[in-house]
Amino acid sequence: MDEQTVDAHTLAVGIRFRPTGRIYDFDPGPLILQRDDRVLVETERGPALGLVVVPPRPRPAVRTLQRVIKKADARDLAREDQNLQRERGHYRVALDLIRTRTLPIKLVKAESTFDGSKVTFFCVAEDRVDFRGLVNELGELLHTRVDMKSIGARDETKATGGVGPCGRELCCSSWLQEFQAISVKMAKEQGLSLNPSKLAGMCGRLKCCLRYEFQTYAELKRTLPAVGARVESVKGDGVVVRQNILKQTVVVRRAEDNVEVETNLDDLVAPHADA
Repeated sequence: MDEQTVDAHTLAVGIRFRPTGRIYDFDPGPLILQRDDRVLVETERGPALGLVVVPPRPRPAVRTLQRVIKKADARDLAREDQNLQRERGHYRVALDLIRTRTLPIKLVKAESTFDGSKVTFFCVAEDRVDFRGLVNELGELLHTRVDMKSIGARDETKATGGVGPCGRELCCSSWLQEFQAISVKMAKEQGLSLNPSKLAGMCGRLKCCLRYEFQTYAELKRTLPAVGARVESVKGDGVVVRQNILKQTVVVRRAEDNVEVETNLDDLVAPHADA
């Protein structure tokens, strides 16, 4: 079926609610939407403003999606601005209350629903904290429903933002949508220093960028003889003492004179069977 003749109810549009947030599919219904349109959608938390980042495209008819209510108008955008100002006020109230109660909580941000019926506070706490008293008091002060959510160090840094040691805005706060598992093995595979201060990001956890080139390094490394392997080469036989993964060369310590020579793969004859 030609895309232009697909019924509107078989389409999905990709919408994002935050600059680095996930993309969610919604049913556009009869609306004609384009990339960068601001829209009001129905969510489990009530109506919310979002940005079209993926234009309408065919989707399986069996999937049930929540709908796009309408294109956002001037009143909707004005309400969004009011909500942002209200969130700043809510944040200050909560921060003052936390300080007054000397609670072991670091308040990160406040988020209000579009209709203002609920505000969610995101915080960091090293130990388990009972939020019930704080939630009740905030509800009375703000005259709205209140929720408190504890987040981790990575989510805190994503929310606050910053500049990394590379001189660029943090990946997590500028474009990274989801956090993935990072391990020290990724640094070892890339031949990086295992100094914790060099491997840790602003969040105190391993840098997300350790993952970006890990797979490439792992694949390139598989083509090279391992460190400690005995090899034969046109430059002399010996033992591999170092790998230059990106150059695709190895440094061989020759058995005949104990001199180290750099050898590329074309110069290698064959590894010994006991490598």
